Amino acid sequence: MARIAPHTLPPHWSEPAPGRFASLINGADPDGCRVALLGLPDDKGIALNRGRPGAAEGPAALRRLLAKYGAAFDAKRAQALSAHIFDAGDVEPHADSDPMIALERTHERVTEAAAALHERGLIVLGLGGGHDLTFPTARALAQYSRRPIGGINLDPHLDVRETLGSGMPFRSLIEDQHLDPTRFTELGVARFANAPEHVAYLQKRGGLIVLDDNFVRTEAEAVEAAFARAKGPDGKGAMFVSIDLDSLPASVAPGVSAPNPLGVPIDAALRLAERAGRDPCVKHFDIMELSPPHDIDGRTVRVAALLLLHFIAGVEVRP
Repeated sequence: MARIAPHTLPPHWSEPAPGRFASLINGADPDGCRVALLGLPDDKGIALNRGRPGAAEGPAALRRLLAKYGAAFDAKRAQALSAHIFDAGDVEPHADSDPMIALERTHERVTEAAAALHERGLIVLGLGGGHDLTFPTARALAQYSRRPIGGINLDPHLDVRETLGSGMPFRSLIEDQHLDPTRFTELGVARFANAPEHVAYLQKRGGLIVLDDNFVRTEAEAVEAAFARAKGPDGKGAMFVSIDLDSLPASVAPGVSAPNPLGVPIDAALRLAERAGRDPCVKHFDIMELSPPHDIDGRTVRVAALLLLHFIAGVEVRP
């Protein structure tokens, strides 16, 4: 059977336990679905930035956990989850002896796969994978929208490096005119984790930087302001929300590419994920840099699953 999204391999699922959230997921037919999972099992960008590899195993680890973790019932709303989800599988990374060529070709594949899902009217939920993979997925949304998009990134790092790798997605989106920097907000940015030229680059172009301590103090206002910016003057512009798991404390999320000694509270990240799910302008959401080889007691993969569940709970109440 032909794959719905090009360049993808079929997802691998264990039989979900009765009543599990995974029972809502299918990999055969997107009809009747609102959300499409897209696995991004590649960490070449992390290696190019001299980070610790392992995030290529993230999508598979998350699927293994979801087969047994998470009920198809929202106790807060006292309702069963009903937003059926299509699993488009994993984008197969390009193989080349030159890692930079391989990464660029992988980005092309990811854009084509995500674009095919948007063409079917699906919200794309990316499972990473290095954070550079937000570049090709958000690029697909901008191309589908036929205009620059807005965005929110929860991350201690600005990810506006000049060089190809996991630290480049938002600079590349801005330079290629896929992301309007005046509609872009970086939340939870660490005080000592970014070069001055990167801070200056984003601020000069109108991007908003909210440091982690300010975000914690003003969370509700900061999040609403970020959504208002991302949607643009008419309040209807397409946008993405990206959560890098290293935005969370290493005690909560040790299995990431770059452990964070401080980070933002997990409940703040969960509220952001659910807020993204509720907003009809959010056409792409991703959870990035899950690195199972560095996890402890499955903490980080459970956090990733919980973020996914909160996003879906938000989608459930979209208009």
